[in-house]
Amino acid sequence: TGTLYTYPENWRAFKALVAAQYSGAKIKVVAETPEFIFGQTNKSEKFIAKFPLGKVPAFEGSNGFSLFESNAIAHYVANNSLRGDNIEASAKVQQWISFADSEIVPASATWVFPTLGIVQYNKQSTDRAKEDVKKALGILNEHLKAHTFLVGERVSLADITVVCSLLALYKQVLEPSFRQPFGNANRWFTTCINQPQFKAVLGEVKLCDKMAQFDAKKFAELQPKKDTHCKEKATKENKHHDDKKEKKKEEKKEEEPAAAEEDFDAADEALASEPKAKDPFAALPKSTFVLDEFKRKYSNEDTLTVAIPHFWQHFDKEGWSIWYGEYKYPDELTQIFMSCNLITGMFQRLDKLRKNAFASAILFGENNKSSISGIWVFRGQELAFELSSDWK
Repeated sequence: TGTLYTYPENWRAFKALVAAQYSGAKIKVVAETPEFIFGQTNKSEKFIAKFPLGKVPAFEGSNGFSLFESNAIAHYVANNSLRGDNIEASAKVQQWISFADSEIVPASATWVFPTLGIVQYNKQSTDRAKEDVKKALGILNEHLKAHTFLVGERVSLADITVVCSLLALYKQVLEPSFRQPFGNANRWFTTCINQPQFKAVLGEVKLCDKMAQFDAKKFAELQPKKDTHCKEKATKENKHHDDKKEKKKEEKKEEEPAAAEEDFDAADEALASEPKAKDPFAALPKSTFVLDEFKRKYSNEDTLTVAIPHFWQHFDKEGWSIWYGEYKYPDELTQIFMSCNLITGMFQRLDKLRKNAFASAILFGENNKSSISGIWVFRGQELAFELSSDWK
């Protein structure tokens, strides 16, 4: 058990969260204000003392054990089945994790970041990145011609890491015509993202219909902060390099990793500072029912004798509504632990509803014969799931 610090929708954090779905590790995600403010919380003395780089995701176990670097965190919360049951399988898992970091992630960043307005578009770099992605997909496609998963016959950390590394590509730029030649890789990717453990973290992943292009408007909006940093850096460099207007090709190659690292830092900052969606509950009149007060009663005191009576005594039927729901596809429910993961994953994805909703979901039955029912309390009189695309 432990706490994972990150910003919302961080693909690096997904690796550990999906691994935890498989292993059963209990992880508390701290990604929202006021508990976590990217650029402030992760730069504080207290945070830096535990995680010297000040980057996320960062993990702190319930015993005080701390870890940074997403692959290390995913490895820690995984189980032996995910890590590889023997030394050969374990080595293969590490092989594909390294493959993702070296062959997929840099090319993905170069191609995808400009479409998000995070970095400037460079045609030569993007064209090279497209070829690198084709090469990586080709290698995966050939391997998966005779394998269901990357290592062995079940999901491992190799699959989790590579899928998360490919996620932005499949969502932003790998349109049907581009991905068509890689049928085995596509089959494997869609198989993975539709596993309950992946779905619990990623939700519904919509594959790209049309290749996204450079977003110049968004890039311009994100520039003020970045330009200030770049100008300061350029001023310092010009003091030493006024006479060196041209650099050798070898020097440019050496500088590329540093530039890529800056792009990753800029991406984290930009993604974490994405403008928040409009609060669909903001316009509702003030209610007399204090949900947090009821939740404290529910968590800390007896449900039947204290929490429920408190609820009915203070409930504001004009400002809140109560809903009953059943899982629509009980025939698809198999193992009890997998169904529990579905419930946990749903609550994780709906975390932004926390201040305006309360729910209790229960799994009834046994393996291969079960159902899920739940009671929901929402702010206002409408079904909250219809108010935001993030909650559907």
